[in-house]
Amino acid sequence: MRKQALLALAATGLALGATACGDDGTGGAVDLDGKKVAAMADYRAGQQFKASEPVEFSLLYSDHPNYPIKDDWLFWKELKERTNVTLKPTVVPMSDYEQKRSLVVGAGDAPWIISKTYPGQEQAFVASGAIVPVSDYLDLMPNFKDKIEKWKLQPELNTLRQEDGKFYLLPGVHEEVWPDYTLAFRTDELRRLGLAEPETWDEVHDVLKAIKAAHPDGYPLSDRFEGKSILNYAAQAFGTHAGWEYRNTQWRPDEGRFVFTGSSPEQKQLVEYFHELVAEGLMDPESFTQKDEPAIQKLANGKSYAISTNAQNLVNDYRPALRNIPGATIAKITVPAGPAGGVIAISRLENGLMISAKALESDKFVAMVQFVDWLWYSDEGQEFAKWGVAGTTYDKDASGKRTLKPGITFAGLNTGAPQHLQKDYGFHGGVFAYGGTTDLLESTFTDEEISFQQAMKRKAVTPLPPPHPFTADEREQATLWETPLKDAATQGTLQFILGRRPLSEWDAYVKELEAKGMNQYMDLVNNAHQRYQRKNG
Repeated sequence: MRKQALLALAATGLALGATACGDDGTGGAVDLDGKKVAAMADYRAGQQFKASEPVEFSLLYSDHPNYPIKDDWLFWKELKERTNVTLKPTVVPMSDYEQKRSLVVGAGDAPWIISKTYPGQEQAFVASGAIVPVSDYLDLMPNFKDKIEKWKLQPELNTLRQEDGKFYLLPGVHEEVWPDYTLAFRTDELRRLGLAEPETWDEVHDVLKAIKAAHPDGYPLSDRFEGKSILNYAAQAFGTHAGWEYRNTQWRPDEGRFVFTGSSPEQKQLVEYFHELVAEGLMDPESFTQKDEPAIQKLANGKSYAISTNAQNLVNDYRPALRNIPGATIAKITVPAGPAGGVIAISRLENGLMISAKALESDKFVAMVQFVDWLWYSDEGQEFAKWGVAGTTYDKDASGKRTLKPGITFAGLNTGAPQHLQKDYGFHGGVFAYGGTTDLLESTFTDEEISFQQAMKRKAVTPLPPPHPFTADEREQATLWETPLKDAATQGTLQFILGRRPLSEWDAYVKELEAKGMNQYMDLVNNAHQRYQRKNG
């Protein structure tokens, strides 16, 4: 499982503005005459897309180990019947996906549809012309445009725009923010010790300390995801970025400028907090290096009492693992508040897709874009990708409530059923099923998870940082600094947390970042931001 939302957004942008299939003020789109083979002449939002003749589109497919791809999935058969489209997947193991994607896109050999790409990851491919500026072709995508306008997603969408005013990634879009990851605690142990669910990170420290006193030989918290998840959701409450969503730039609205994340006072405070957890034996130092399975086993063996989770981890991993401990129960807690308050920093953009420049050369380009719009962005396409076929994999009553068929299980629904919605049918897979209405998102949630979401909705959402799009020359220069700085910051964070480097050396660490070009990089970022403000107000 990766985080849902939302890796380092590239803060760039112009207003949604010109989305026609003609001139957008920056050079315009390619003439589409001769590229409409198999396309629908009157395709519109809410309409079932069906190619006017059978057509095949290539797709770069990230294969999840928990539900590996199968040729006989109902997903493929039903998709062809509904759309007249056969997808030809180039299958890549999820563990190798980002590297393989870079290789095939860089070599100009990418399939037409390049799926599973998070906001910001497309930047590396813009200058080469290997991917299509999809913002030139939004008039071919009525469902996408409808959701952007109806849900007022223009600010989020603008974060994807490059210096040329265009964006090159079609993101998954959510009606509302969707927080998922947090800490799970052994609630039976909290009850036994008379401990309340912690609501702040200081209270998390106190609860872990009480559990440690009762079990001095173990670590109350032994985490999975190599610490990248807990640092991510904790950092939001500390007013910074870390873990999965670490990014080099941190916006200071009171100062009207960006600062470098890895050297900020907020980052230091986050580092000091987790350093204290490790130093006091409250958090297993292996949390930042171990794979998921050992972390789950420590929980299952009663050696730990807290672990990072999302809704599916809780149901699929932890509760089955704890069956060997009589009376053991586990549940998510609301993400704790921190020095920045009870806030979450989450975008409504999800991983999405790029379109290869090779597709633009095809006479079936328009049909392909219409198909993408229906499957990834229409209500009908999103429901199909998530739930499958009404009457076969699920039922839907007059009120719109969906119920999984009794012989099929998924995410805690119909536990023990012989068939699995993902493994046996191909629905609710990470390549196709993301984004959509809150109703659709929550349609597979348990009552417990819906309660968690309601609690999270009481938190404030941190405003998006303003755009700072680079020119081509600036992007080339920035690339020389960004990775070394990110590596130094993330490695430094880990060294301080684990005590491999004393916190007294923080100032020396900042000097090392300066030697790697930190100040010059931030000048580049702030100059780009100021240029954008001058142009766009």
